[in-house]
Amino acid sequence: THWKHGGIVGVFGYGGGVIGRYCDQPDKFPGVAHFHTVRVNQPAGKYYTTEYLRQLCDLWDFRGSGLTNMHGSTGDIVLLGTRTEQLEEIFGVLTHEMNQDLGGSGSNLRTPACCLGESRCEFACYDTQELCYQLTMEYQDELHRPAFPYKFKFKFDGCPNGCVASIARSDMSFIGTWRDEIRIDQEAVAAYIGGELKPNAGAHADGEWGPFDIQKEVIDLCPSQCMSLEDGKLVIDNKECVRCMHCINTMPRALRIGNDRGLSILVGAKAPILDGAQMSSLLVPFIKVEPPYDEIKEVIENVWDWWMEEGKNRERLGETIKRLSFQKLLEVTGIKPMPQHVQEPRHNPYIFWKEEEVPGGWQRDIKEFRKLHQR
Repeated sequence: THWKHGGIVGVFGYGGGVIGRYCDQPDKFPGVAHFHTVRVNQPAGKYYTTEYLRQLCDLWDFRGSGLTNMHGSTGDIVLLGTRTEQLEEIFGVLTHEMNQDLGGSGSNLRTPACCLGESRCEFACYDTQELCYQLTMEYQDELHRPAFPYKFKFKFDGCPNGCVASIARSDMSFIGTWRDEIRIDQEAVAAYIGGELKPNAGAHADGEWGPFDIQKEVIDLCPSQCMSLEDGKLVIDNKECVRCMHCINTMPRALRIGNDRGLSILVGAKAPILDGAQMSSLLVPFIKVEPPYDEIKEVIENVWDWWMEEGKNRERLGETIKRLSFQKLLEVTGIKPMPQHVQEPRHNPYIFWKEEEVPGGWQRDIKEFRKLHQR
């Protein structure tokens, strides 16, 4: 196209936050000779005051094109179109007058993004906004000064419903979950079956769906088949539950998330770049979310140390894992293999014994073997 994308342009002290764009025919179109994009770190949960939005729009009308994108797929406030000589002025107003920082761009930590979490959602298993804010503040250097093989995204989903789609779009997903049992109100279950309560909180009330059928609409759709109806009562085999939340979404008055809450850490999601799209893989099945979040930070930093050492240029974490194996990731993070890492037996057998881990090594005395295994 007529646009040069990227290049070295930015604000003093930062390597990210500004994406350079230049027109290849500046003499013909001087008004868009420069058309840089500025990424601004959005507030957690994307909560704004009208005063803040007015300030932002006034700034961009004065210093830029007036075009904005609320928000980019990563989450940033995206301010589209300005000239190089305006960048420091914009940065000065954002930081000193609006108490606002730039977001991430380039081969660095991208702006962390989260769902509304406990501020609005009854399903949230941890405070997504607080964890998002604390990790944003902790990793300022990684956010503003690119040192990674390629981009790295954090996303924080308060529950498995995944309102920021972390499992599909982030190198490290933090998805809220629980490890005790789903709470069941059997009276409310009966009310759903009897038609007194509308399924899906009435979201599908305008369609010709007919009466609610719990067998067809809930039990038969359970991916792990862990539910049954016995004598009019709903029974859940919780050890088989995969936390898809379909039953809870369908009957929110009858079923509630458990009380022992925390999050799962997944790694490796990305869009097609070198090697096609990938969903993230489970790394830590359950971890409690408690300040100062040292356990979570330890996992993050172990992953970064390995990826920065082994990752190729423009290779996302998921591609490095695919190339060097998930087993290697478990070794560098010090996480032991566990059943939750495997979807089903022999589905993804990435765990292999090393010779030093096997008593006696690989060599065997055939005579001793035959004593135990007679023909």
